[in-house]
This record gives sequence, structure tokens and C-alpha cells, in this order.
Amino acid sequence: MQRFVPVLRNDNVDLELISLLNTLMAACKEISFRLHQGELAGILGSTLDENIQGETQKKLDVISNQLIKDILLESGLVRAIASEEEDTIVAGSPSGRYLVCFDPLDGSSNIDINSLVGTIFSIMEVPQGMEGANEQMFLQPGTAQVAAGYVLYGPSTQLALTTGDGVRLYTLDNTIGEFLLTNERMTISEDTQEFAVNMSNQRFWEPAMQAYISDLLAGETGPRNKDFNMRWIAAMVGDVHRVLTRGGLFTYPTDNKTPNKPYKLRLMYEANPMGFLVEQAGGIASTGYERIMEIEPSEIHQRVAVVLGSKNEVNACLGYHNK
Repeated sequence: MQRFVPVLRNDNVDLELISLLNTLMAACKEISFRLHQGELAGILGSTLDENIQGETQKKLDVISNQLIKDILLESGLVRAIASEEEDTIVAGSPSGRYLVCFDPLDGSSNIDINSLVGTIFSIMEVPQGMEGANEQMFLQPGTAQVAAGYVLYGPSTQLALTTGDGVRLYTLDNTIGEFLLTNERMTISEDTQEFAVNMSNQRFWEPAMQAYISDLLAGETGPRNKDFNMRWIAAMVGDVHRVLTRGGLFTYPTDNKTPNKPYKLRLMYEANPMGFLVEQAGGIASTGYERIMEIEPSEIHQRVAVVLGSKNEVNACLGYHNK
């Protein structure tokens, strides 16, 4: 099996970008080790603090964020970073070419029940002519990403990565401490009979999404004329991994549960990198009304609705919204 770095070199990926990705993976390996130690490492449970999102931070949220932040800023390759756990951007090297957005531990509510969590990341280049480090340089559409991926910490630790030429899957070999290529090209089937959504919010959705999900639940007796299975991991990284692995649809739609916060997922470090992966694997990533990767961000913690996955099923969902 091929190792992570040689595969990227064979793809003629920029050497500085390879170095940056390798640096990021060093932090993810450490997170994987601590996570799999669990209670033995004293990393379970919550802190007394909240992040910028108003969410109570888990101990491993804080640890993961610090590990990734420190190793990226010390690399000299990064002009600045933006993290779910940071109020503002954090400046790095004045000569750094890259900007990194990341969710250090997606699905952290799953930590204490020993379920799936992961790290999501997005990498862009600093826009030409921009000096220093400021939030404005991050406000680029998802189409500007040069790499994106996630590391899933499950029974095995896996890396799904795109640099704009398909999606590859790597698995961490703990005996040698390296990510090895285990799937040359991940592809999402165009059709599916599986969907993932938090049904507890159904009463708060827009009419279009209410109608769409109701027709899925009606199965072969309804207008879709086929039965569907529902899955929900409560971690975007786990649900998207399932979509990339065997097809499906994942959505966290608009809702009015909290009127001033109609969206759940963050554009810069969740929706954009996952949208890049899904599109590179042959799927679609939309808000229900527009392509996620074409959105012009207004701020680094911006939230959006998400509908992504198998091409034909996402289009079916969008059809309800277009009506």
C-alpha cells in the first residue's frame, strides 16, 4: 500500500501544500491516539467554557484545537487559521502561503459515549496582493479551496482527502504511524434509498423539506414508490463518510427552532470542505437553493443549510424547493 506523501507527490501536488497536509496529519495522529486512550488519558467530559458558537466545550475540543493550532502556526506555511473554537482568526507566519479553516473535533457530543467524531479541514491560498493577516482574506467561496478533507476517528482512523482531482481514502496504520492508501477513488452512487436527518426538528423545517421527508417516509406506498432507510450519527463527519462510502443523502436544513439562528452548520469549516469532497466524488452539495461552494462568505463563522449526497436524490430534494 502506498503512503500518504508519495501519493500526493505522484499527483504533482505543490510541495508546500504536501508539507502542510503532512503537518496537519501529525496533529490528527496525536488526536487519534488520545481519543483512543479515552478515560485512560483523562480527556473525557466537558469544561466550564463555551466557544464562540455558544456551545459547551468538551475537554478534547480544547485539546484538539490547541494541537492543530500550535503545529500549523509553527510550520511557517500558514498565514492564518480559522477554527470553530476560536473567536477570531489567529495569525501565523507573515510569509505563509496558506489559510486553514478547521473544525478540530466535529461531533464532540459523541466523545463520552465512544461514538464517531472527526476533524474537518479546508485549505485555501492567501489572495494575491494581500499582506498581513485579516479575516477578509478568508472570505473566499469554496471554489477557491486547494485541498479539503476530514479525519474520522472510528474503529480505525481514516483520512478522506481531495486536492481537486477526486477523493482518496487513507487508513492510519498504527504499527508504522502512517496513513496508507486504501481507496484510490471514492465515488458516490447517483441513486440511493438512505437519508440522514435529525427528525426531532421536523416541525421547525420549511414546507419544502417537510414535504420531501414525508414522501421518503411514505416509502413505496407514497409518491416516491420506494422504501428508504434513515440513519443519523449526530456528527457530520460520520454521516458524510457514510455517503462517500455507500451513497445517501445528508441534510441539516433551515429551521425556525431558534429564529435568529436558522442554520446549524458552519460554511467555512464544515459545509465548504464537505461540499468539495462530495462534488469531487460525483455528488451534489447545496443549501436547497444554491450551490454551497459558490457562496460568498460574509464572516468566518457564517452558517448555512446543507443538503448533500447522491446526485439524483439531492436533485429530487431540490425539486421540492424549486416548487
